[in-house]
Amino acid sequence: MNLTRRTILRGAMGGALTLGASSLLPRRSFAASTLALGSAMLDTLSDGNLVLPLSFVTPHDGAAAKLAELGVTGDQVEPPCNVTLYRDGTNTVLFDVGAGPDFMPTAGKLGEALDALGVSAEEVTHVIFTHAHPDHLWGVLDDFDEPLFTNATHMMGAAEMDYWLNPETVNTIGTERQSFAAGALRRLEILKDQIETFEPEAELLPGIRAHASFGHTPGHMAFEVAQGSNSVMIVGDAIGNGHLAFAVPDWVSGSDQDAEMGVATRLSLLSMLAERKMAMIGYHLPGGGIGMVEAANGAYRFEPEV
Repeated sequence: MNLTRRTILRGAMGGALTLGASSLLPRRSFAASTLALGSAMLDTLSDGNLVLPLSFVTPHDGAAAKLAELGVTGDQVEPPCNVTLYRDGTNTVLFDVGAGPDFMPTAGKLGEALDALGVSAEEVTHVIFTHAHPDHLWGVLDDFDEPLFTNATHMMGAAEMDYWLNPETVNTIGTERQSFAAGALRRLEILKDQIETFEPEAELLPGIRAHASFGHTPGHMAFEVAQGSNSVMIVGDAIGNGHLAFAVPDWVSGSDQDAEMGVATRLSLLSMLAERKMAMIGYHLPGGGIGMVEAANGAYRFEPEV
C-alpha cells in the first residue's frame, strides 16, 4: 500500500480579468490525497468546508481549553469535507457526494473537484453513502432535482434509509436538525426506487465491505476497502474531527445523534485501526483525510499523509 503526498488539483473559475495583453484567471484549488491500494486507487476530493460552532464538536466544558492545547482557538471550527473516490479499472465509486449548493456557501464544491481530476458524473458507477446528513447526501441531485450521477447504482444502509424516509423523523430529531430531516426526506423520496439498501457486513462490491458504525446517525456505516492483504477504512463521520476525537475519544460529540453510542463506536474503531495499523479516511479530517491512527498518551493521534 502506498500513501502518496498531498497534491493540488486546480480547477478554473469564471471571471477572467484582463490587464493589457495579460489575462489573470482566478482559480480555486482542490486538495487531494491519493492512496494506491493494489491495482486500485483512492482519491479524496474536497467538497469545501463547513463552518460550525464549537458546541457542535463537543458540549464538554473543557473543550476550549483542550483545543487550545492542540493549537485550535476561537469559538467555531471549519472542518474540511473529504469525498472519497475509488477506481479499480471497472468500478468508479463515490463514497458520499458532498453538500450540493443548498447547505453552506463554503461547501458543495465536489463538481469542480471532479472536473479538476477529469472525472465526469456520468463515469461514476456507484454512489455509496455513509449516512444522510446534508454534507454527505445533498449533492446527489442536480439543479433540476434530477439524479446527478445518472449511470450510478446508489447504495445506503437499510437502517439509515428507513430512518430518514420515516415522515416522523422531522418531528423527533430536534429543532436544530429539522432541516436535515426535511432535506434528506425530499432527496431520498426522489431517489428511493434507485437506491439499493444493505445490512452490516455485506460485501457491496469486490473488496468493499460495510461495517456498522452507528451513533453519529442511527444507521451510519463505515466501509473497509481491501485488495490482497492491504485495506483502508472509510469512516465517514464516526471519527468526526482531527483533534478531540483522538485526544479525548470518550468525550461525547455534539454532532452525534446518539452521543453515547457514538463514543462506543469511536473507541472501537480507533482501537482497531491502531492495533491493525490500518490506513483510514475521515470525511472531516485534515490533510485530505487519509492517514494513520497511533496510540499516544493513553489516547490516540491522527497522522495525516501530508
